[in-house]
Amino acid sequence: MNKKFKEFLQRAIDLQSVGIDLHGDHTNYFCTPKGASVFGWAGVDGIHFCFIRGFGDMVFSVSPMNTFPDHVHPLAKSFTDFLRLLLACGHVAAIEQAWMWSEAQFEAFLRENPVTKEQQQTLSEISRQMNLTPMEQPWAYIKTLQSSFDRSKIRFTDEYYEVDREPETELAAPEWKVYFAGNFWGHHGKDHAGKEIRIEKGFDWAGYHWVIPAAYSCSKGIVVDFCMRVDPKAIRDFMNKWGLDWENAAGKEITCEQRLQMALENPLCFSFTPYLRLNEKILQTTHGCAVSFYPGLPEGVVNEPKAEWVIDHYGLDRAFGWVISRNVFPWETRRRPDIHSLSLTMKQQPEQVPGARFKAHAAGDSFMFSHPVSGTTHTLTVQAMEQQTIPQTGFGSDRWKFPTHHMVMSYTVTPEPIEALSILDCAEGDRPVEIASDNDSSHPAVGCACFSIGVIGGADSPTVIVYGPNPQAKLHAACSSLHFEPVCDDIEWYMVFHVTQFDEASFPLIEKKPKGGKYK
Repeated sequence: MNKKFKEFLQRAIDLQSVGIDLHGDHTNYFCTPKGASVFGWAGVDGIHFCFIRGFGDMVFSVSPMNTFPDHVHPLAKSFTDFLRLLLACGHVAAIEQAWMWSEAQFEAFLRENPVTKEQQQTLSEISRQMNLTPMEQPWAYIKTLQSSFDRSKIRFTDEYYEVDREPETELAAPEWKVYFAGNFWGHHGKDHAGKEIRIEKGFDWAGYHWVIPAAYSCSKGIVVDFCMRVDPKAIRDFMNKWGLDWENAAGKEITCEQRLQMALENPLCFSFTPYLRLNEKILQTTHGCAVSFYPGLPEGVVNEPKAEWVIDHYGLDRAFGWVISRNVFPWETRRRPDIHSLSLTMKQQPEQVPGARFKAHAAGDSFMFSHPVSGTTHTLTVQAMEQQTIPQTGFGSDRWKFPTHHMVMSYTVTPEPIEALSILDCAEGDRPVEIASDNDSSHPAVGCACFSIGVIGGADSPTVIVYGPNPQAKLHAACSSLHFEPVCDDIEWYMVFHVTQFDEASFPLIEKKPKGGKYK
């Protein structure tokens, strides 16, 4: 048994929340390679993960629903790297499907499927117990491995070679089922699929047209699919402006502010929080997922099959782009309630808008700036600049040496902005280094840089004398990126405004009792 995998099993970490069932049905498929040692199942489409005898510690995915010759792909050079990819991506779905995506599609998938609280708990446990950091540039790692791998060396059973290999045909959509503890790729647990309640409501909000085709009544809550329609011209204009195509991301390095601006302008990126009012009780969403459909793709580029199935199931117009967000709302009662009325409130999540850069040398320095939405002029006044360090023990790792030096800037803003404001270091921090086994040297780690941290000033902020005309102004603090040596030069900071442009709005979904008086 793989040594690192054996160590992982001894830790008894449950991977179901990140899409891997370590106790699946142990079924081999026609495309499971000879000598495969299967260790996990995705719980959908027969996808499973394995080591293959003769290929060392390399981790492979096997997907029976793929068309020939794309049933088997290498995912990681070792089980350690496989775990680090999970830490970077949050769910195995992104890793397993990366082979058919461009970098832009891969990054879009990660943005549209943020890590849930449950997943974060699992990832933190992996990082802590296995002493691992997230993989840097996961898409590039996977693509480099797969492009250099000779798949002809994999051997299969006779059944595989007997399979009819006619030209590729469209993948058949599975039976449509929606679960409380699931997503577009499958589900875990033993709960039953929800009962579909057709809604067929459309409305306009936040510059988009929205469709709510259906809700699903499950034993633990209600699941709702939100379909956001996107103008194809807006997608083309965005890609042209930023030099994107379907095969590559931007052709040049971009700054942190440019990355924020891209997310702000991307018509397929819009974050919202929905609330349901069910029989006068407010239901809040606890988790969800999303897929995107891109119209008019060039030859050789295809949408994710799950997105195609959703579009077909709901009969959505293929001339438009679509983002389909599935949100789950637990019941507020111990038992599943009867549904007499149902309405929806949509609330925009704050967007991150990049602001100006500035440098601060010492207490008393000030900088004037304008809010990007209100246009109000504000003044930031530096109250203190203080060198600080973080104890190495605070990182909880004996394997890695982390940078600990940083600068703390305490500041006030007058007048105080109504919406949140973050101050971040423009420069990346130093990367952690791995301590060599002989304890005499270290070598660079393959890990993420240590970025700056923005916080609200409080009891542990530096003791300062407040400058400026308003000594009662609220004190804030920002921390620079982390470095191995004290920060000597003036730091260049940049501002990030957290703004909302659209007011929340409510829409009726079920206004009248159906025949018989209620929904179940």
